Amino acid sequence: MAVKGKSDKSGPVRALGAMSGTSMDGVDLAVIETDGVAVTGFGPTGYRAFDPAERAAIRAALGRWPSEAGVAEAARAVEEAHMAALAGFEGFDGVDVFGFHGQTLAHDPEGRRTHQAGDGARLAAGAGLVTVWDFRSNDVELGGQGAPLAPFYHWALARFVGETRPMAFLNLGGVGNITYVDPRVARPELPGACLAFDTGPANAPIDDLVQARLGMPYDRDGALTRAGRVDAETVAVFLDDVYFRRVPPKSLDRGGFPQLADWVAGMETADAVATLAACAAGAVSQAMEHLPARPARLLVTGGGRLNPGLMEMLEAALGRPVEPVEAAGLDGDALEAQAFAYLAVRVLRGLPTSAPGTTGVATAVGGGRVSRP
Repeated sequence: MAVKGKSDKSGPVRALGAMSGTSMDGVDLAVIETDGVAVTGFGPTGYRAFDPAERAAIRAALGRWPSEAGVAEAARAVEEAHMAALAGFEGFDGVDVFGFHGQTLAHDPEGRRTHQAGDGARLAAGAGLVTVWDFRSNDVELGGQGAPLAPFYHWALARFVGETRPMAFLNLGGVGNITYVDPRVARPELPGACLAFDTGPANAPIDDLVQARLGMPYDRDGALTRAGRVDAETVAVFLDDVYFRRVPPKSLDRGGFPQLADWVAGMETADAVATLAACAAGAVSQAMEHLPARPARLLVTGGGRLNPGLMEMLEAALGRPVEPVEAAGLDGDALEAQAFAYLAVRVLRGLPTSAPGTTGVATAVGGGRVSRP
């Protein structure tokens, strides 16, 4: 396949990003136009679901590190799924660079290690695109949390939609994370521009429970969340964990809080799901106490925004309106993939991808490896 685009030209470029998150549903693709600071436009998006065998291979390797059993199989599944997604994507025209996140299998920032399965060099060769990947390792090796990495893109989006007051983006994927952004600050890596951290478990415990009990990948339309009764005592014990009192930045592995599964094991399925959703909402409420000020607007992205029961719990816990990012004209299904397209351009142009306020790293640093076809 011929190399597409020129990643070294100046000014805005078209960048393609891919994301397969902790919910393990599939591969999102999205194109944006950016110079690595401002977002100037959006391009096509795409999605390719993991097939059952791919999902099973990835799930079997969760929590494992390179060279451990099952990891090579998971990496191949990730790579093949991405290649299939790229093969079916019709938005390649004019794309200059590809940002490939890979699939997070394990994350241990305290041990200065993180593991995203998938070889970016193979994707570069197969797609014929300059590929930026392994975004988190450098930050973790330098003492940062390695997550979340979307905050700089959130800052760019706040400016794109014309916000002039501090606001927040709440991503409810497998793990929840929040970014407080001040769009008045000139660059995302500067002090005061971004504060970001993981709020706590979000969809992952719910997804795992309904998969195990009902063979469903998630709580479709929040039906179980709305039908169940919340066990307030379980939520209170959960929120008493020391994690919620830790000063950010801070991050979690998908398998954080494994005790949640035990706590809801004896409940009816709807009650268990509702209780887990209330835990996720309560964690966000706790997180708001760490923000510098009350954000003027709270936009929700990730799969959690599609669960009406969870969104209602959020509004009740926070005592304020919350909105899906679509209310600001953004695409919540594509936002994470767009973020890694944005970060890929920053890597190529030598710009930082994380900072003390986003990952706790000592100073603003860049990350990512670059593979050329």
